[in-house]
Amino acid sequence: MSISKSHGEGKDDPLLQYVLKHSMREHPVLKQLRLKSMEDSGNIMMVACVYTGYNTLNIALILPDDGVLVACDIMEEYTNIGKPFWKEAGVEKKIDLRIQPALKTLDDLLAVGEAETFDFAFIDADKVNYDNYYEKCLQLLRKGGIIAIDNVLWGGKVLNPSPGDADTVAIDKLNKKLHRDFRVSLSMLTVGDGLTLAIKL
Repeated sequence: MSISKSHGEGKDDPLLQYVLKHSMREHPVLKQLRLKSMEDSGNIMMVACVYTGYNTLNIALILPDDGVLVACDIMEEYTNIGKPFWKEAGVEKKIDLRIQPALKTLDDLLAVGEAETFDFAFIDADKVNYDNYYEKCLQLLRKGGIIAIDNVLWGGKVLNPSPGDADTVAIDKLNKKLHRDFRVSLSMLTVGDGLTLAIKL
């Protein structure tokens, strides 16, 4: 059995173009950033951490005026592509971009008393640290808050993880842990490469 993303060919994929045409109600600046992001030949869709900031912009657009989004990445090369779009959309003041390892950012937030103050966390970064991100995000989340974890099916590799494949082993281990974790209500969605939604109880 093989599971893969249905949009693997990017902007040249007719199925992806159909989905975009018939489902997305994008803010005009979001569309500009999506098209700019897709110029990167290595990009399957939008996000690796912040990447060019498409999801960051999307979330910032729906935040209230006093809302803040803490965005984590380790490379300015791609985040600098998104910054002009954030400014054009008028949301740059809502985005607190931290260029450092995400675990340090999460530890910093906990150290300054931000535990149980966040409404939402989106995890899509280095897979071997997924469990660490999950545990720290769970501390930061208020009750009823949601953690969304991307790539939980990992192209179907989670069905039979190779012991030498650290990313797949880490994702599989977290998936199994989440199933037994009664601190959250859980749903694994088979969209894209798999998305888990965990609601803190």
